[in-house]
Amino acid sequence: MDKLERLALLFSLAPVMKGFIAMSISGAVFPLCGVMVLRLNLVPMRYMLMHGVILGGAIAMAMNVPLLPVTITVNLLLVFMMIMMTGSGEGRNFGGTSAATMVLSMALASLIMHVADVPAKDTLDLLWGSPFALSYLDITALGVLALVLLLYVILNFRNIKNLFFSKEISMSLGIHVRLHNTIMVIMIASVVAIAMKLLGAFLIDSLLILPVMCAAPFLKKLNHNGIRSLFIGSCITGFLLSVAGYVIAVAADFPPAGTIAVLAGILFFIGRIFK
Repeated sequence: MDKLERLALLFSLAPVMKGFIAMSISGAVFPLCGVMVLRLNLVPMRYMLMHGVILGGAIAMAMNVPLLPVTITVNLLLVFMMIMMTGSGEGRNFGGTSAATMVLSMALASLIMHVADVPAKDTLDLLWGSPFALSYLDITALGVLALVLLLYVILNFRNIKNLFFSKEISMSLGIHVRLHNTIMVIMIASVVAIAMKLLGAFLIDSLLILPVMCAAPFLKKLNHNGIRSLFIGSCITGFLLSVAGYVIAVAADFPPAGTIAVLAGILFFIGRIFK
């Protein structure tokens, strides 16, 4: 059996094909949230959400319930708590509060895992993730979230562009800045929760942030500096990285998360060297 026949046989397996579909969808759409994270200065909040999904995962494993609904719920609760405590959905107000929330989330996760006697292997799965372990419910949730995110960006592109440029000018134009900030933060929280199931808590950025950072230098060389170009370029880059990384991982029996992250890192440094 040659390599192509072996690869085709592997992709005929349901877990491998489900993982491929999930990685293709997430790679093509999740970078939209990466643009939001970087343009709205929500990096501190992203770290908080990464710790939030670990807490949600610990709760789910301790209670022996599905992982995804619990992690999304925990992240949404953290987001609403942050908005209530800071009075806005703006990244510049999240720093200290998100740091305290990160520590508290990890402390609670550690206590829950210890008290509930969660196996160490399950804890490691939480940190690294696996696209091969997705259920049809996970893929359905992923597809719905991707569609909602895509429609939100398309239908509200002008408002988003103005918001990225200046919140003050957006408010003077009658744009509901706080509403859009809140919606985008909720989208990011949900995406982080699903991305954790695919890649684990450690490598979420290979789907969110790195495609944006990889695309930006090449777009700049082509004089495509607008937000629309950044959205499109980031999604194309994310899709190509996800598909290429996943196929290589399946063919070479590598972990998909690590393979995609390595490809994204190499592309990022190539862009920086030749910018």
